[in-house]
Amino acid sequence: MKSMIRYFPLVVAFFLLPAFVHAQDKVKKDPPKKIVVPFELIKTQHMVVSVKVNGKGPYRLVFDTGAPDSLVSTKIAKEAELFGKGKKVPSGLFGNAGQTKIKELEIGDLKAESISTMVMNHPTVEAIAAFAGPLDGILGFTFYARYKMSIDYEKNLITFEPNAYVPGDVMKVMMDKMMAPKSVREAPRILAPAGLFGIRVEKAKDDEDAGVTVKNVLPESPAAAAGFKTGDRILTLDGRWTDTVNDCYLAAGMVRVGSPATALVLRDGKKLLLKVTVHAGL
Repeated sequence: MKSMIRYFPLVVAFFLLPAFVHAQDKVKKDPPKKIVVPFELIKTQHMVVSVKVNGKGPYRLVFDTGAPDSLVSTKIAKEAELFGKGKKVPSGLFGNAGQTKIKELEIGDLKAESISTMVMNHPTVEAIAAFAGPLDGILGFTFYARYKMSIDYEKNLITFEPNAYVPGDVMKVMMDKMMAPKSVREAPRILAPAGLFGIRVEKAKDDEDAGVTVKNVLPESPAAAAGFKTGDRILTLDGRWTDTVNDCYLAAGMVRVGSPATALVLRDGKKLLLKVTVHAGL
């Protein structure tokens, strides 16, 4: 009898082992949980999400899949104590307080930790906010690179699925480029739009305002048909920032031929939305 009692636990363990191994295997093979988050599509065609930062908020941020870094306002930095409890937010041009990290960021049921971000009151964000309601920054690469995403524009939903990628230090990469030799920094970049707009833009070296200025509009061009005028200030094009001439060309190069693109334009102190459909050509 004692012998049977001695071996009984071993027999039980033997029969339970396959179930345990199967359970462990299931844990390993289960795909990452997908989380669905709503977004708002504002008049400028930007996606806006509601977030909490370190438990504070909610705040409205532009969700920009083309932004190389994330950015939050000094308001968020102060309320969420991004620079430490009781510490003041550093001040600089446009409220530029430098780089820091968000301890925890929440979008609906999605939680992310240690998000690298710039702290700055970006003039373009403020310009769009005046047109589309309060905005406190941008969620960019340092956040969305952590996930596989699908966007449903009909239902205004973003589906996030965690991946194994950890975004690098974007600011370090940018600083490395800035500190590179002059020959590397000033190497020519060849930019060619996918289609013909029919406008020329410019921006003075001392011009620190958001956007670029339309220098002239070619007659009978797509831009002319859309209502662009000389002197217009283009703030965004097809949802992309146009704070420099280079930015404007890059944004133009992403516009598909035959598909309408929306431009946010400042004219005589008023913001307008113009829709332009580019033609094939140069």
